[in-house]
Amino acid sequence: MTLDVGFLGYRFMGQAHANALARLPMFFPDAPATNRDVLVGRDAEALASAADRLGFDRYATDWREAVDEVDVLYNLGPNHLHAEPSIAALDAGTHVLCEKPLGHTLDAAERMAAAARSSEATAGVAFNYRFVPAIRYARRLVEEGFLGDLRHVRATYLQDWLVDPEAPWSWRNDEEMAGSGALGDLGAHSLDLARFLLDDDVARLSGHLQTFVDERPVEGSGGDGDSDEYSDPETRPVTVDDAYTAQVEFESGATGLFEASRTALGRTNANEIELNGTGGSIRFDLERLNELAVCGADDRGFETILVTDEDDPYLDHWWPPGHVLGWEHTHVHENYEFLTAVAGDGSFAPDFRDGLEIQRLLDAIQRSDERGEWVSV
Repeated sequence: MTLDVGFLGYRFMGQAHANALARLPMFFPDAPATNRDVLVGRDAEALASAADRLGFDRYATDWREAVDEVDVLYNLGPNHLHAEPSIAALDAGTHVLCEKPLGHTLDAAERMAAAARSSEATAGVAFNYRFVPAIRYARRLVEEGFLGDLRHVRATYLQDWLVDPEAPWSWRNDEEMAGSGALGDLGAHSLDLARFLLDDDVARLSGHLQTFVDERPVEGSGGDGDSDEYSDPETRPVTVDDAYTAQVEFESGATGLFEASRTALGRTNANEIELNGTGGSIRFDLERLNELAVCGADDRGFETILVTDEDDPYLDHWWPPGHVLGWEHTHVHENYEFLTAVAGDGSFAPDFRDGLEIQRLLDAIQRSDERGEWVSV
């Protein structure tokens, strides 16, 4: 059986998932076969070039022409385009893998989750960090009781690509298209990792959002014009957060601290999470993706484990022990699990229910910031 696949979006995440599909038959021979059928976007000229580069048979400028013509739709567009194409695909019986966060608003995410419940198709959310071997290893330790009783969770996701106030405006700076800024872009990953690793729900939280740069230049605007004088570039307002923080209380009584920023100078892609319990602690840092730091109750400090052995999660498909993996491999693992579920009529996690739970947390953090008080989830 060969699955016809359509992508909505062809830039960053389109490249990541197309690369994953190309790698699957080489390293995961039991994965379902796929045919990259149609690439969807707005710019026909750019689409034609991208379709050739990413290995697609054809392209279309309207997602409505594609959602019922493929077996699987990858929704990799901006957040405000997650709901309608995904719902239409699910209504047509087409399987959907949607980038995170699930929607740009809680209402959109609820409609998407309802469509998934009503459809027999598989609906997954692309929280790719669940598929890091070290994270899978950490989850196994937690399930085996290594932490004991959970006391603390602290998670940060820091980037610096918006430090410069002259960095150009993009859809990620617009509330109507993105929903939120660092909160949904980065914080969603942290919240999902905590939820994936722990059998514990958030009871209440207190959140704060901050925007440091109120407007940004539009790329390509400004210049000499008709005279020798320089004209100021066009600017657009920034209507989302540059950074967020949240203090969380879990149902178990454990506490959590979450933080994300896109203006943390010197932090290129620092996604970190640490769990502390009565029996042990675990710490993960994406910038050291192949490692996991662990500390047992009787240890004097953390020990760093290299998670690259053949019996570690997914590693039997790759290289000899000690030959490390990279960020792109997380998408290979994610696509393997998702497509295997699609072909076998099985379940995939994270699904749209998981995506909705994270969206509820994002919404609660925004509500808390607006009210200036703790809110229940």
